[in-house]
Amino acid sequence: MMHPDSWPLFLTLPASLGGGVLLGLVYFLAVKMTADLIVTGTRGSLTIALILGRLGLLVAGLILALQAGALALVATLFGILAGRAMTIRRTRITAA
Repeated sequence: MMHPDSWPLFLTLPASLGGGVLLGLVYFLAVKMTADLIVTGTRGSLTIALILGRLGLLVAGLILALQAGALALVATLFGILAGRAMTIRRTRITAA
């Protein structure tokens, strides 16, 4: 199997960006769920599990991107920011 840093950029960058968007959507949805649980004051164990799970997922995704190189890591970070923007936009639309 080829090491990810030897993959061509036209495969690595879109995959990293797409993975980052997915990672950002999941991460910031978990942040919203955690905030809702903290505000309501219920299910403390679920709150802790969500916090640890989202941090573990973020670290694993960034380590995976790091294996593919610096450009893949930057593309993943841009994807995470795009996922954040999409989550915030969706939350504002449903709150209005």
